[in-house]
Amino acid sequence: MPTLGTLTLEDAAKKAAGNWQRFDSFVWFRDKDVENTDKWAIIYTHNRDSGLLDQSNASVIAKAMAPFTEGDDPDVVFESHSHWAVGHVDGFSVRVFDGDGEITEAFRKYHELAEAMHDYAILDEEGYSERELEATLENIEDAAWRLKNEFELPEGWVWSVYDWLSEHRSGEVENVDDRGGYPSEEAMREAFEALDFEPVE
Repeated sequence: MPTLGTLTLEDAAKKAAGNWQRFDSFVWFRDKDVENTDKWAIIYTHNRDSGLLDQSNASVIAKAMAPFTEGDDPDVVFESHSHWAVGHVDGFSVRVFDGDGEITEAFRKYHELAEAMHDYAILDEEGYSERELEATLENIEDAAWRLKNEFELPEGWVWSVYDWLSEHRSGEVENVDDRGGYPSEEAMREAFEALDFEPVE
C-alpha cells in the first residue's frame, strides 16, 4: 500500500485495517487463527522479481518489525503468499488496532517507515549501495560467460575488472535498471586486454 506514507497515522490505520478483505482473488488462510481480522492489515514489501531497492527496503522493514513478532500473540507475522504472475509476494500481517481500539506500536513503526519512504525512497543508503555492488559483481561474472573460454582468469579477476571499468568505463557498471551494472562484452574484452589477462593457448 504505497499511499500509507502520505496519510496521517490515524487515516493510514483506518485505510489499512482489513485491507486484505478487498484484495482480488485472495484467501488469507490465517484468518481462522486470528481474532478480529478486520483490525489486521497485510503489507507486501517485495516479490520474487523485485529490484534492489525493494529488496533493500524490505530488509530494513523486516528488521524494524521483528521485535513485534515475539510472544504467543504477536502483533506482526511475516508472510509469503503465492502469486500467479510473480511466483510469490512477501511481507507481513500486522495488527493495526488493539482490543481497545488503539493503534498498535507495530503499526506506528511501519507507518514511520512508510512516511520515510515517501519522503526519500531509500531507507538505508549503505545497505542499498552494498546490494548494487554485489549485483554488479555477479553481473560481471555472468557477462564473461563467453570470454572465460578465451582468457586465463586470475584469482580475484572480477574485482579487477570492476575496478578497471569503474575508472575507465564507469557507465558500464552504473546501476541503470535497479539490478546492478551489467557491462557489455565489448567493455569486458577491453578490460581483460588492458589488465593483461593471458589468452588461452
